[in-house]
Amino acid sequence: MEKTKSRKLNISFQSDLELREVKTSTQKTKSKGSSKGHLWEFIAIATIPMVLVFGNSMLVPVLPEMQKALGITKFQSSLIISIFSLAAGVCIPVIGYLSDQLGRKIIIIPALIIYGGAGVLAGMGAIWDSYTIIIIARAIQGIAAAGTAPIAMALVGDMYDGGTESKALGLTEASNGTGKVLSPIIGSLLALIVWYASFFAFPVFCALSLLAVMFLIKEPKHDHKQKLKDYLHKIGIIFKEKGRWLITSFFAGSLGLFILFGVLFYLSNILEKEPYSIDGVIKGLILSIPLLGMVITSYTTGSLIKKNGRLIRLLMNIGLVAMTVSLAATIFFFKNIYVFIGLLTLSSIGTGLLLPCLNTMITGSVKKSERGMITSLYNSLRFLGVAFGPPLFGWMMDQSDRLVFISVSSLSLLTLGLVFFLIKPPQKVS
Repeated sequence: MEKTKSRKLNISFQSDLELREVKTSTQKTKSKGSSKGHLWEFIAIATIPMVLVFGNSMLVPVLPEMQKALGITKFQSSLIISIFSLAAGVCIPVIGYLSDQLGRKIIIIPALIIYGGAGVLAGMGAIWDSYTIIIIARAIQGIAAAGTAPIAMALVGDMYDGGTESKALGLTEASNGTGKVLSPIIGSLLALIVWYASFFAFPVFCALSLLAVMFLIKEPKHDHKQKLKDYLHKIGIIFKEKGRWLITSFFAGSLGLFILFGVLFYLSNILEKEPYSIDGVIKGLILSIPLLGMVITSYTTGSLIKKNGRLIRLLMNIGLVAMTVSLAATIFFFKNIYVFIGLLTLSSIGTGLLLPCLNTMITGSVKKSERGMITSLYNSLRFLGVAFGPPLFGWMMDQSDRLVFISVSSLSLLTLGLVFFLIKPPQKVS
């Protein structure tokens, strides 16, 4: 019976090979082209998730100061992060569909322009002491963000095959993590000028990414327009055939970022309180320590897996075990700052093992013409994880510190069980 189930799931995964379109001879030549050419493309693609991450993580260190400057509550300050991610999460599926119809770059380029412009609006709102304007600007940024990193993931799937695709996706996740490492430090440094300086820095980062996308990325020819009814029908078929492992993958990716941003919010708040009284650049450096573990692990994982289904499954489960054990241990050691940061770093390493594997499986699960929607649904749930992390962690902090880590370690254990039993890729993922 078990062998029959495994065989059926294997066939479901292997059918992806038949669904995926054959690349043109030009694309094949490009895929086997010089490493130098790939390097510049990788750099350009990597700027997109990095800019996206700056939009949230750069503000985390200044949230306590923002509370004082604007006279707002902890919950209101957490909404600065959450409204951005919530707006993105809601809009991503629609923008993913448009990217499948129109192309990737035609979505990414205007998204970066709007993203940067809304940063200026948020900065002006801070100057005017208007929390309302800041929230509106952050919502606009979130809508624009829906057209950045999620579409970049689909673009990677369009441009590369096999091990190159896995490496590019690993680099994308590592870039995401690098942005998380750098952004607390950059945000803390900018706050030495004024707490809202980060808002005015967004357009600069967006402009650099915009130039890279425009001049360094050559998108494959896009000719896959479909009627919405037919498109949704195909998406329905995909979920009917592969929904068990796809939905589990979506949940696991969302949980990883829910925990990551929730922990950052928690850490940012407790570091400024007694007995630590740590703020400024030092706090930014401390916040970056767990994230550095995630960055290194993400890039290494993406380079190693190379569509190897057995390795993907092994690393996902190891990552979730690391998250579960480390988060459970923080229940007893959260008052010892050194052990606490070490355990959070171990949890982030677990996240770095998990996410590149999920990215590779999800991106390779469908052919190019539906890839934008599938990766967008995945990223939508990741954004919702980010959105709910800070406010829920803030609420749990008001109840009990132990409640925070009992809850997230239990969720990690639940996800480990789901992934272990429901995601069983074949020896070679498409």
